Amino acid sequence: MPNVSVILPAAGSGKRFGADANKIFQPLAGRAIFLRSMDLFAGRDDVCQILLVASAGDIAELSERFGAELADLGAELVEGGAQRSDSVRNALARLDDAAELVCVHDAVRPCVLPGQVDAVFAAAAETGAAILASPLHGTIKKVGESGKILQTVDRQGLWEAQTPQVFDKVLLIEAYSLGGQATDDAETVQRTGREVTVVQSDSNNIKITTQADLAFAEAVIRSDR
Repeated sequence: MPNVSVILPAAGSGKRFGADANKIFQPLAGRAIFLRSMDLFAGRDDVCQILLVASAGDIAELSERFGAELADLGAELVEGGAQRSDSVRNALARLDDAAELVCVHDAVRPCVLPGQVDAVFAAAAETGAAILASPLHGTIKKVGESGKILQTVDRQGLWEAQTPQVFDKVLLIEAYSLGGQATDDAETVQRTGREVTVVQSDSNNIKITTQADLAFAEAVIRSDR
């Protein structure tokens, strides 16, 4: 496998979570959420670098409370930007020269299985651009500002994009050099005209946004999967 640099964006405010501190510090089965996510990549032979991108207001606390553990995991802190895309750009400027692929993974998405990481890494090594995603199974409604249903959307071919999202390093740097904001890295890369491969995941690969998400992730982490 090529060498992979891993970027963990964690600079968001997390207002929807409803806690006083950034949700990345919340304990999940006795370990901070962001450390659970970082554990997915620490110690892998194909990972040459881990960059945790945090807000300026959180860097001091991360250094004070978790500095020794971050050092043990081989992780470096990077100051984030105003938007997620800005944070990823800041991390791209710090990439290891040895990296051939770049993996971007939400710091609050701790339930990915090692086999899923293996699969998306392998797909990116083959195609240059790959993400984990899960097909939508429920009935999808488009709802207006009034709270009324506008239409039922055909779910055929609709998938929920997840992370990790993994790309050829040169491709991702080029895509971000074009500027602008995007909801995820796959969208940024697609703007260059490059196709992105989807590797099927499942709904357990949850991004923790609310207190209910944390409870669900706790159940997933403690389950025998």
